[in-house]
Amino acid sequence: MNRLGSHSPRNSKKRLYGAIALLVAVNVGIVAGCIVLKRYRFDSVVECDFTLYIGREYTADSVFRQMEGTVAPAKINRLRRLTRTKGFPETLRTGAYLITPEMSLVDVYDLLTTGNPVPVLVTFNNLRTVEDFAESMARQLLPEKAEFLTLLNDTAFCREKGFTLATVPAMLLPDSYEVYWNTSAERLLDRMAREYGYYWNDERRAKARAMGFTPVEVATLAAIVEEETNVAAEYPVVAGLYMNRLRRGIPLQADPTIKFALGDIRIKRILKKHLQIDSPYNTYKYRGLPPGPIRIASKRAIEAVLNYTHHNYIYMCAKEDFSGRHNFAATLAEHNRNAARYHRALNEHKIMK
Repeated sequence: MNRLGSHSPRNSKKRLYGAIALLVAVNVGIVAGCIVLKRYRFDSVVECDFTLYIGREYTADSVFRQMEGTVAPAKINRLRRLTRTKGFPETLRTGAYLITPEMSLVDVYDLLTTGNPVPVLVTFNNLRTVEDFAESMARQLLPEKAEFLTLLNDTAFCREKGFTLATVPAMLLPDSYEVYWNTSAERLLDRMAREYGYYWNDERRAKARAMGFTPVEVATLAAIVEEETNVAAEYPVVAGLYMNRLRRGIPLQADPTIKFALGDIRIKRILKKHLQIDSPYNTYKYRGLPPGPIRIASKRAIEAVLNYTHHNYIYMCAKEDFSGRHNFAATLAEHNRNAARYHRALNEHKIMK
């Protein structure tokens, strides 16, 4: 019988084998862990840049569903396991997150959990109304259309920016802007107000003053010019024509303002009955500029007004070939001949309204 504390050769061997087995298991675990870690840390998630958009109250499942079709299912499953292992916020910070081919699963996990979104480029052009603008922004950014419209239809908000409900379209200058996808409607419109201030620098304001105009009045005339012709090369000529009319006290008689007053831009033929509408936008009835822009004027149209062509035209009529171009005239007799050719073409094509 062995004394207490003594070790038999058999027990010693068992303990030695056990220690070796434990060491082997630990090493195998370490190796396996390294392999898994390498896969998670160095295996790229996407083959090309992919932007992930996280809206309000998005969860991990919302993110994984958005990845489907772009990220391989196996990689999505590994990312799921990683989020279960390391933890994931119940809701994520809103924003646009750029995932690049250089990023591993761990990088993507860190990006989403630390909340480091990237800015996006929003673009708008060829829009008529503030409603069109709100709809365009809602398609490109997180806020809803109603959030933009609530502010743009708020008298106090517009007054704070230096505009009225009628003139606020002048604040919206078509271009491309870099903003965060989750920016609020109010912050986006604050940005538009700042961009308006940057655009209307001393040089442009001086040109407007030389014309006897404010920046808003320039935008108001630019909107009419842009609606009058589809040919940008004609903008300065049309602007010069309206400047001639304003200086001579002749009503602008701009057909697009009648369409705006009637609320129907699809009208192709302005009739006498249309001219009877009592609206401050009826430039056949009221002299001078209307109360505000009839559309969101482009920068090109604004520049055309600021640098209008000097000539003696006071009449214009669409060309009878429906090219979108115009015949210009300095006398009523010449204009009547142009108008007769155009109306004859309308009749031949049975365009009655």
